[in-house]
Amino acid sequence: MELSLVQKIVVFALPVIFAITLHEAAHGYAARRFGDRTAELAGRISLNPLRHVDLVGTILVPLGILLLSKLAGAGGILFGWAKPVPVNFGNLRRPKQDMLWVAAAGPGANLLMALFWTAMIKFSFTLQGTPFAVPLALMGGAGVFINAVLMALNLLPIPPLDGGRIAVSLLPPRLAYGLALVEPYGLFILLALVFTGLLGVIIWPLIQLLISLSATLFGMQPVELLAIIQIVLN
Repeated sequence: MELSLVQKIVVFALPVIFAITLHEAAHGYAARRFGDRTAELAGRISLNPLRHVDLVGTILVPLGILLLSKLAGAGGILFGWAKPVPVNFGNLRRPKQDMLWVAAAGPGANLLMALFWTAMIKFSFTLQGTPFAVPLALMGGAGVFINAVLMALNLLPIPPLDGGRIAVSLLPPRLAYGLALVEPYGLFILLALVFTGLLGVIIWPLIQLLISLSATLFGMQPVELLAIIQIVLN
């Protein structure tokens, strides 16, 4: 089974939008929980995707990756970003310690969404013979994959990614300060990893682990879930 470009866009649209926007909303919610109301006052603690969508990062970049992968006849790492939620870490009750929870909230939201989409695939099995079974399963596969990618990507210990902020929170002050100085160059490091092909090598084991975990928790074989994901990527 091979999907057309239009079918791919339809299958990925909702999973990509919600994976990216709920990731950001989770940061804002966690920041409010630990004392910073910056995101709340900016109206960014919201499940409304329109408050988080970035034209380039949420729409054009994922769409471009889908188009290029279709033209090249091969799958790839689909990712994107939303408008960053404003967080003033100085407003947190314990800035260094609480930074960990604010940063971890985004990947945590992606983990929960990966599990949700796996549940949707499992539910689609009960709809066999109906027009909804295959579309729901394919959308679920897209949802599991995009959330696994975003979680793995954001856990890289490179500021300003969430993993970098988690590392800054956990490291002793001197090492934390040194790592924090990397933040202005974080995007360039990430781009270097992308263009050298190292990014996929680094994060793919964690992506596979998350996919296997999701499948196992819902009584599926990991190969079943991977087969569905392979269809939406090809």
